[in-house]
Amino acid sequence: MRRFYAAPETFSGSQITLSPDETRHLRDVLRLRETEKVQVFDGAGAEFSCTIEKITKSETVLRVLEKIAAPSAESDLNLTLAVALLKGEKFDFVVQKAVELGAAKIVPLVTKRADVKIKDEREAAKKLERWQRIALEAAKQSGRAQLLEIQPITQFKDFIESSGGQKILFAERGGEKFSAIKSSENIVAVTGAEGGWEEAEIEAARRENFQIVTLGGRILRAETAAVVIAGILQNQFGDLN
Repeated sequence: MRRFYAAPETFSGSQITLSPDETRHLRDVLRLRETEKVQVFDGAGAEFSCTIEKITKSETVLRVLEKIAAPSAESDLNLTLAVALLKGEKFDFVVQKAVELGAAKIVPLVTKRADVKIKDEREAAKKLERWQRIALEAAKQSGRAQLLEIQPITQFKDFIESSGGQKILFAERGGEKFSAIKSSENIVAVTGAEGGWEEAEIEAARRENFQIVTLGGRILRAETAAVVIAGILQNQFGDLN
C-alpha cells in the first residue's frame, strides 16, 4: 500500500488534502488515479486508510475510510539522540537510521571537535530543512506514523544544561560499561564527532549528571557509533528484541 504524509491541519472532517509535493509524487511518480486506495499518516502517530477523490495540479483530496494501525509500532522507549555535527552525508545517514530505529528526537550538536562549522542562521535553517525531508521519507519507508522530531542545531553546553531524563554521554574513554545503564522509559544519548570529546566536555557533562559510558571492543566511526548505540538501547530498553 502506498503511504503519504498529511499534517494534522490538512484534515477536515472525513477529508484530507495532500500537499503539492505529495500530490506530485502520487500523480507523476506513482501514477495513481481517482478511486484508488492509499494510506496516510499524520506524523503524530495516527494512520488512515483512504480513497482518492480528486487529483488536481496542486493538491489531492482523499476520503478517509477508517483509522488503522501503522505498519510499524512505536517503541515504548522515548529515545533522544544528540549527535555532534558530521561532514557530508554522514549526518543524513544518522537521521535516516534514527527514524528506522524508532528514535523520538534527534538534536544536532555543536561540539569542540565537530566536523562541521555552521556559518550563519541561514545555513543552519537549510540543514534543518534537509534533515526534516530525509526524516519524512524514512518514516514513509519504515512504516512509522510518528515523525522524528529534529531540533535546531544546539551548542553542546546549552544542551547538557537543559536536558532531562536519564542522560548518557558515550565517550571513547573513562566511562562505565554499557551494562551499568539502568532501565528507563526516557533516555538521552549523546555521541561525539570523529575526533571525540575534549576532556572539559566530558567533565561538564558529568557535572550535569550525565552518566559517562564507553563501548569497548571496537573503534567505530562517529556515524556508526550513533546508529549502533540507538540500536542497542532499543534492544535493551525498547522494542528491538
